[in-house]
Amino acid sequence: MDRLLSMECFVRTVETGGFSSAARDLGLSQPNVSRYVAALEAHLQQRLLQRSTRKLHLTPEGERYYVEARRILDAVSEAESALKSDVSPSGLLRVACPTAFAHEFLMPQVPEFLKTYPDLDLDLQISDRFVNLIDDGVELALRIGHLSDSALRARRVGLFTRICVAETGYLNARGTPQTPQDLKHHDCIVYSLLSTGATWRFADVEVAVSGRIRVSAPQAAREAALAGLGVALGPHWLFEDGLKTGRLKRILTGYEAAPVPIHILYVASRLLPRRAAVFMDFMAAAFSKVETLNVRPSPSVRSDDGS
Repeated sequence: MDRLLSMECFVRTVETGGFSSAARDLGLSQPNVSRYVAALEAHLQQRLLQRSTRKLHLTPEGERYYVEARRILDAVSEAESALKSDVSPSGLLRVACPTAFAHEFLMPQVPEFLKTYPDLDLDLQISDRFVNLIDDGVELALRIGHLSDSALRARRVGLFTRICVAETGYLNARGTPQTPQDLKHHDCIVYSLLSTGATWRFADVEVAVSGRIRVSAPQAAREAALAGLGVALGPHWLFEDGLKTGRLKRILTGYEAAPVPIHILYVASRLLPRRAAVFMDFMAAAFSKVETLNVRPSPSVRSDDGS
């Protein structure tokens, strides 16, 4: 039995959710992947996966073995990369990124990144759902806001300000809020995936807001604001075009909360593959040149990651 290949088949099956997807990743047939995993279970004399018609589930023994197998495969990959440090990084890199940020900032950098690293492939998982790096088999994730997961390491690649805006016609009809508390008397466009929900944070106060529309994507919040459906809260860069044309007006200036950080995350217990390291270096350098991603916090205000 090729133990290393069996480990790789098992790990990719866990991370991709099935034998077929693992087979596509590894360039093997689905029956071969299944046989390698079965051989590994026979060698260990332990059931690692519970098989059903719909989904595979890790057994408790499988959960423990996955962590160690992932660590061993990372160590092998790192050892090989160290010996081939002058060779272009290669392989498939899975990166998760929020939708609006991906389209606004990440995708414009991808062509140059792939040109710079011709032996590297990208699997960009663009979604506003919360991604678990371990369960979803993702090596890197761009995440906006406060970090609390101690199992992850982070590299900050940006800092931006959230602002309140509204369409000029809406403000003419409803009046302009002068303080955050005034938002209680306005229709607010609630971004339902924001970690704080319908509670908006400002410099010195939190306000529970409500309105006639909730959205699950930042771009939809922008469109709702442009349509005059209420007040929106979001990154300055999300509303930049509307502000430039005068269709949107920035309100409650001076009340903004601390700047919000943007991080690239990876699993602390894993060795970082070279393909992931060069991605972080490339994007950090690219984002450092974008003014709206590099706001300077006031000396009296700390960003929400404590910096």
